[in-house]
Amino acid sequence: MPDEQEMWCCSMERNDLFENLELVKCINQAIHDELPFIYNYSMMGGYFSMPSGRMPHTGVIAGGFAYVPPYSIYGVNFQVLDRVELSANYRIYNGVTEHNFGDEGFGDDAERIGNAKIGVLIPQDGFPMLPTIVVGADDFIGTKRFSSQYIVMTKQFLPFNFEASFGWGRGRIKGFFGGAAWTPWRKTGVPFFKDLSMLAEYDAIDYKQHPHEHPTGRTVKSRINAGVSFVGWNALQLSVSSIRGTNIAASAALKYPLGSTDGIFPKLDDPSTYQSPVDNEPVGRLRTEHDLAQEMAFALSDQGLDLYRAFFTYDCCGKKELWLKIVNNRYREERIVRDRIQHVLAALTPSDVTTLVVIVEADAVPTQSYRFRYEDLQRWKHGCISDFELETLAPMREVLSEPYSYDIAKIFDRHKPIWTFTVRPRVLTFFGSTKGKFKYNLSAVASQEGYFFNQLYYKLQGSYAISSSANNIGVVDRINPSKLPNVRTDTLRYFQTNSFSMEQAYLQKGWNIGKGWYHRLAAGYFEPAYGGVATELLYYPVESHLAIGLSYATVWKRKYHGLGFTDKVSEYKHDIRRYVHFIGIQYFLDLYYDFKPLNMDVLISAGQFLAKDKGVRTEVGRYFKSGVRFSLWFTWTNGHDVVNDKTYYDKGFSFIIPLDIFLKQSSRNYIGYVMAAWLRDVGARAATGKPLYWTLEESRYNFQ
Repeated sequence: MPDEQEMWCCSMERNDLFENLELVKCINQAIHDELPFIYNYSMMGGYFSMPSGRMPHTGVIAGGFAYVPPYSIYGVNFQVLDRVELSANYRIYNGVTEHNFGDEGFGDDAERIGNAKIGVLIPQDGFPMLPTIVVGADDFIGTKRFSSQYIVMTKQFLPFNFEASFGWGRGRIKGFFGGAAWTPWRKTGVPFFKDLSMLAEYDAIDYKQHPHEHPTGRTVKSRINAGVSFVGWNALQLSVSSIRGTNIAASAALKYPLGSTDGIFPKLDDPSTYQSPVDNEPVGRLRTEHDLAQEMAFALSDQGLDLYRAFFTYDCCGKKELWLKIVNNRYREERIVRDRIQHVLAALTPSDVTTLVVIVEADAVPTQSYRFRYEDLQRWKHGCISDFELETLAPMREVLSEPYSYDIAKIFDRHKPIWTFTVRPRVLTFFGSTKGKFKYNLSAVASQEGYFFNQLYYKLQGSYAISSSANNIGVVDRINPSKLPNVRTDTLRYFQTNSFSMEQAYLQKGWNIGKGWYHRLAAGYFEPAYGGVATELLYYPVESHLAIGLSYATVWKRKYHGLGFTDKVSEYKHDIRRYVHFIGIQYFLDLYYDFKPLNMDVLISAGQFLAKDKGVRTEVGRYFKSGVRFSLWFTWTNGHDVVNDKTYYDKGFSFIIPLDIFLKQSSRNYIGYVMAAWLRDVGARAATGKPLYWTLEESRYNFQ
């Protein structure tokens, strides 16, 4: 029995442990403590009309609406990096008819706006006594009717539940401005009141002299805008304030941590990692090759992985090897696939096998392999070595060449599914039509994909238009008609004809040539507007952050309905519209670089585009833990397209969002959204099937 001294010492140790844990908790709370973050009426971090130096957490997306008399403002915000905040607005001049097309159905005048903010000194830099300092630009793209540039600093005084900002701007924001927010009851825990902030700002917008201001929005009786903002459940924001001393403005916004989320629902339908039964009995009379193959196939299938081939062979020393070819149909990260494979192999590999070789395949292309030693798997299973040590001993590597057929003993061979069928909704959006500000096309998209002869990948995709407001939109820009062959500006015509459309129907074959080289051939209907033949060569070694590729395609323009092709496209020159002969030829040198420290990638393509304009397309993407990828692109070509008397270069942004964010199980499928600043023919590129880089990247992807 322990004596009293020992019991007292144990009690003191327990007390010290709890005190230390409580101290750690308090320190963590202090580190992460902050005042409520507030979006201004332009969906940028700020107060009401003015910006602040604060920015959302990385990966947070928000959308909202503000009524700021005499404007209505729709906005979306996305925090791309710790130091980069972006937002987009659609600002409507209430009661002011658009002078070109307002009477034709467009209605009130409107402006598309892009805003950006870049952190110079942010809290993550580790200087808590210094203010946050940022530089920003409102309406930095397009016609720039609401353009401003500014610098602003913000300091949070947490003990007083107070923050203050001071800045200077030029353009629409002219001169010095400032703002303050006070959240007096945030530490009380009182419902509603703890989430309520009182705000005031000095509004430096040059309402009277700014040339593009709304005619009824020039009167200023007070530069002080004051009001309140409610930020509840870390998701909803409601704000109301005075504006210019003449009106009341209000806004509502919702935000969600899209970049860091594990999903709306927990992955309850995912299987737990394989644990039992454990059977390391060598192959023989008690455990036949057929038994082993079935055990492996069923265990991997339960894990969401498919075994398609298994065979035995012997190495140069006469030791037994087991080779497996596996397809991952469920998981987005390579580390998860690897972990599930390791658990199955450690539990079921026969003890007379010395080495196991696993080849992972995607889209009928072997993408990577692993070579495990049986003894390493057993040591890992019993906790003698860690995950990191096993990964070091058996790293992801280039696909190993299979032995000749007469040197193997096949124990399992299954044909890939002839087809898999999926159905999903799709929304296409169009802005700035003469017939209305916003048009949409809501469709149900059904796709069927599979394999012929185990190696020839095919995809069929059809769509059915459920509802559309885009049927009456014209395809010719009357003010800025494209002077290039109309290879993209007629895109709407493909969604205005029949309710059902066969959008894709193509075959694709890929090869792993070896030593990091891959090749692809594809032919068929690649998209609603184009079909043809394409080839691609790619160098992308395992564990490399750099890939280089060459691609070439000859495509034909599809008719607006049916499966036929046409060799004519319209072209507008010398104020005359005519039809010219067209066969699309595009070729590119592609460079891909993945910058892991920032979880960013860069894609550069140089070559000839569809309208025979030559140039370079650059895309910068940011990917997140959740699998979300956000990207911006800009294309420079010699096409000399002109919009509003200025040379136009193709640019825009895109999102891809993993479907499993909305599911209770993991999924490799994505939903995407793409928006160009203007639908033009310059810098246009036809789809040619699934590019090799994305096949390999999705199979090898791990978030750092």
